Amino acid sequence: MDALHAKYPFFEGAREAVAGASVSLPTLVAEDAPAVERARERVERALLEGTVEPEGGAFTGADGPVEIRSELLSYPIARILVSLLDSEPAIEKYAAAEAATALDRLRADLDADDGLRSTPTPRVGLDDALDEFGLGDDVRAEPARGSRDPSHYWVAVGPYLRFTSPSWGASWRLVNRALADGAVRVSREELLEVLGTAIEARVREGLPFELDADEGIAADLESRVAELKRLLSERTYTGPIDVVAPALFPPCMTNLIEKAERDVTLTAPESFALMAFLVGIGMTPDEVVAFCADTSLDAEGIRYQTEYLRDDRGTQYPPPTCETLANYGICHNEDDHMRVAPDPLSYYETRVEEADEVVDWRDEHGVGDGDGDDTDEDEPSGGESRSEQVGGEQVSGEQVSGEEPDPTAN
Repeated sequence: MDALHAKYPFFEGAREAVAGASVSLPTLVAEDAPAVERARERVERALLEGTVEPEGGAFTGADGPVEIRSELLSYPIARILVSLLDSEPAIEKYAAAEAATALDRLRADLDADDGLRSTPTPRVGLDDALDEFGLGDDVRAEPARGSRDPSHYWVAVGPYLRFTSPSWGASWRLVNRALADGAVRVSREELLEVLGTAIEARVREGLPFELDADEGIAADLESRVAELKRLLSERTYTGPIDVVAPALFPPCMTNLIEKAERDVTLTAPESFALMAFLVGIGMTPDEVVAFCADTSLDAEGIRYQTEYLRDDRGTQYPPPTCETLANYGICHNEDDHMRVAPDPLSYYETRVEEADEVVDWRDEHGVGDGDGDDTDEDEPSGGESRSEQVGGEQVSGEQVSGEEPDPTAN
């Protein structure tokens, strides 16, 4: 099996490789092959940490054939596991984590310099990634002066609108973009975010599978599913902290707020991390909009993201951990605070508990009712295409139904 397929298991070539190898997933599960445990780890880390990388370190493709085989086969088994969890937010978070990890791997591939590597590893190029999602003819590089690699690209309007959302911020709106000859100008990093949306859509497609929990592969995976549900239950917040005290915010959140107050546009991972934290401490969309009124954050984007992150939609599981935020350059472990708490909400809760007196920002500014209840929210209509950022990656998904489930499908 190809190591490149293991790095990017949602590629069409990877699916064909699994099918061509005549691998029996039910047999692998029944025999408790290494790919099964890797699949469980894949789902656990996706839901709790926003990544699907192995606990022992990032998969590079330079491993031996056994590790490569397990990494590749863990993907279709992970899709079965997340389907058996019977949770729409779990599916969304899993797909987001797959996309986030894929983008990390793609960035590493694109930044790799053969001259600095003693051992060659399989890599994918940007053109290959674009072609994989049918974007090769829709993206053209802008000629760069004095540089080998382009810093900007032009994306055809249709794909741009399909794979981006105004909710990402005002800078993504078409009216605020350079537009010429039916194409939109984006930076290299923004193009990667567009790719992240395409990856998320492919991973999300076809989930969940319709499986009888009492028969076949589902029955053999029962203990793994039960373990995942237990872990999720232990990590689920039973309720928001429900107090807004900016002076006690974690350093990473304070830094993001100060950055936005300087009218600097937050990256998609930064915006998501901040919104997830503010929702996690009990703020309603209206309160978050008021709190961020004098910042670069866009009110429409805030409402879209926070409404999704409310308890009845996406916050069954915690926001990104400090480790995940550190991977995106958001958390710098100031004062070694990771020893105090593994995530921003836990850190904030500890500081609130230790404070002698806490005055709620909402009470000071007459915003909301101070209890975190938002009874006037309109529930988004079901089945619509959505975009979100988890642990730093943009995701988009469309509900798919009516097809016979294929465990090896991407």
